[in-house]
Amino acid sequence: MNLDSQTLFLYVLPLLLIVGFYLWWRHRAHRQSEQVLRRAREAGMTEPASLHPLIHVGRCLGCGACVKACPEADKQVLGLLHGKAALVNPAHCIGHGACARACPFDAIELVFGTEKRGVDIPFVDENFQTNVPGIYIAGELGGMGLIRNAVSQGVQAVAAIARQGRGDDGGEYDLVIVGAGPAGIAASLAAKEKGLRYITLEQESLGGTVAHYPRGKIVMTAPARLPIVGKMQFRETRKETLMAFWEKVVAQAGLDIHYRRNVERIEPAGSGFRVRAGADVYATRHVLLAIGRRGTPRKLGVPGEEQAKVVYRLIDPRQYQGQHVLVVGGGDSALEAAISIAAEPGSTVSLSYRSEAFTRAKEKNRKQIEALAQQGAVRLFMKSTVKAIDENEVVLNTEQGEQTLANDAVIVCAGGILPTGFLKSMGIEVETKYGTA
Repeated sequence: MNLDSQTLFLYVLPLLLIVGFYLWWRHRAHRQSEQVLRRAREAGMTEPASLHPLIHVGRCLGCGACVKACPEADKQVLGLLHGKAALVNPAHCIGHGACARACPFDAIELVFGTEKRGVDIPFVDENFQTNVPGIYIAGELGGMGLIRNAVSQGVQAVAAIARQGRGDDGGEYDLVIVGAGPAGIAASLAAKEKGLRYITLEQESLGGTVAHYPRGKIVMTAPARLPIVGKMQFRETRKETLMAFWEKVVAQAGLDIHYRRNVERIEPAGSGFRVRAGADVYATRHVLLAIGRRGTPRKLGVPGEEQAKVVYRLIDPRQYQGQHVLVVGGGDSALEAAISIAAEPGSTVSLSYRSEAFTRAKEKNRKQIEALAQQGAVRLFMKSTVKAIDENEVVLNTEQGEQTLANDAVIVCAGGILPTGFLKSMGIEVETKYGTA
């Protein structure tokens, strides 16, 4: 073998093998991502629920770092199409943000909403302060549904408040925290750790949105660090386990949380605010809103909806044993309610949804509800609406005309109305995001 042949063998051939393997890997990744995207489109699952990545293809070099970093990698949320990163399974994106942090080329921007579906988001700056100086927002209200994100925001907001120093003594609080969900609990811990004079007001009970989940519901989160407590290790757990953890944290840390305090107004007063909750008034320098986005449950607006048998969340499916139940809605909460009630002895479950596909629900829930429908355990009424609710029956408008069902209970899972009026009464700006940061 002459020198030129040896050079070719030692240098060129390995290079060709590397290039060939890369091209094969890229083609394979493209084909897999294309299949995932096609299935998502066929199922109508093309709209992300909240915060999600917007990929600037001009900057993306297709390294795949974002795909590997995604905590929902098993759901194939991100993939590679034509050598560029792409959001191929949008409905499963949980707004974790790991993809943006992992991208070495700054090609990913986290945004709210899409061109088709706008999302109302209150304005906050990098410290989670609103356009009203002294009022902060953390957690679900700001569009962050993931527990870890809510915890992080609550802690960061309090850190920003603490940097301004404590106020003069005289009975005034440094901080009033509104809401005792994950963001509110984390903020309370941070406020106690920083030595701030604070109080936390919760209109219902500890746990926020999680407290209203059905019994046994699986809760998705990610490890997070809590002030005073340390690392919170959960990734996937049940509602009851997470609630027990929060209760233990509050007891051990001795957090100052007052329940059944419904904050009605927040008014400017001197250099701070007056927070009114019924007959109680709290003077404070700062306010942190750690309330959910649900606000007031969205109602159907049909005759008979005022009856006691109509509720807007499922707490315990056991109470519906032996009953005829109608669940209204097409998101995860509606499907999970129908699935759990169908497992109760003697129950008859019907599910009414206005669209032709469950575009907002997780694949796991969609598969379960479809299996139950095939078994006859759940009756699906797609492209239907409720016309009227009577004492012992309910009337649906369907493509086949009106249908009357025997009925003992109605569970409406149609989401909630963002407390926009409450925010605007304080002067907080709310913007509708259509795929923007």
